[in-house]
Amino acid sequence: MLPPVLIRRLVFAPSLIAFTVLAITGLPVLLLVAVAASTVLPGRWRVLRLMWLALLYLVLESVGLVALLVLWLASGFGWRIRSPRFQRAHYAIVRWYLQILYWECQRVLHVQVEVEGPPPTSYDGKPLLILSRHAGPGDSFLVVHALINWYAREPRIVLKDTLQWDAAIDVLLNRLPNRFIRPEPGRSGDLVERQVGELARNLDENDAFVIFPEGGNFTQHRRKRAIDRLRRKGLIDEAERAEQLQHVMAPRPGGVLAALTNAADADVVFVAHTGVEHMVTVLDVWRELPMDKKIEMRWWIVPAAEVPGDREERIDWLFDWWQRIDDWVAERHLAAGASPTD
Repeated sequence: MLPPVLIRRLVFAPSLIAFTVLAITGLPVLLLVAVAASTVLPGRWRVLRLMWLALLYLVLESVGLVALLVLWLASGFGWRIRSPRFQRAHYAIVRWYLQILYWECQRVLHVQVEVEGPPPTSYDGKPLLILSRHAGPGDSFLVVHALINWYAREPRIVLKDTLQWDAAIDVLLNRLPNRFIRPEPGRSGDLVERQVGELARNLDENDAFVIFPEGGNFTQHRRKRAIDRLRRKGLIDEAERAEQLQHVMAPRPGGVLAALTNAADADVVFVAHTGVEHMVTVLDVWRELPMDKKIEMRWWIVPAAEVPGDREERIDWLFDWWQRIDDWVAERHLAAGASPTD
């Protein structure tokens, strides 16, 4: 359960800034410890790499929080914080934060990104609905980074509410048109669908609505749980189709249908990626450092006119596209010499 907003603002944010100052003042000691540990532990300077990324994260978060405080004061203590001018300023902070994080992940973790398919710039001047696979650490950051820094879009994102434990994300994304969703097992999805639908309304020509239909990062355990959930609901056909998906989980159509209904003029972009999906736990990430990975992304753009109109047709269409994404991931795994079910 998240603490109240007031507690998060008065405790979380100042505590993070204070911790950052403490880490910077103690940097010489931290550096010596990291170097000493790196000579003993296996891998290529893993501790030093992690220390640098952790320090970078703290500095980015703290600088971002200070900038957000300045914007709040400049907006009349929040009075004009949602005006177009201040919204653009907040998107500029997102752009800066993600660009620096991306550069450093490339440099420190030895990560490369290759993109296939027509980029969203092919459809400049139209709103977009982005439906992305969800697998591996940081994939949501990568998708949003691509949209805002490569394709000059202003993303609206559906996120899990637990991300609000991050102080900068909490403040920044709650000031922009996003929705933090709290899934609750057994609870009706009407509220979530209504929130998603409201967020998808009134998209303009440079907006991109981002949703991850699987509802969470892919793991085999979650995949099987998703199939069981469909069977319990009596959705036998969808459960059988979900069993055919080996690298993705069955999409949850509710939010997607709400977005399609409320943004009928938006073109749809399906996003697949592969390269880090087997890194599920912190230990997995530790073993891989430096990652020396090539992350491959694939974009497919479907014009709004080609999106089915009927609800059941849209669900079938969504599952068809998820099968296509699953096939693409399998092909990439085979090309890399991995087992088809890895």
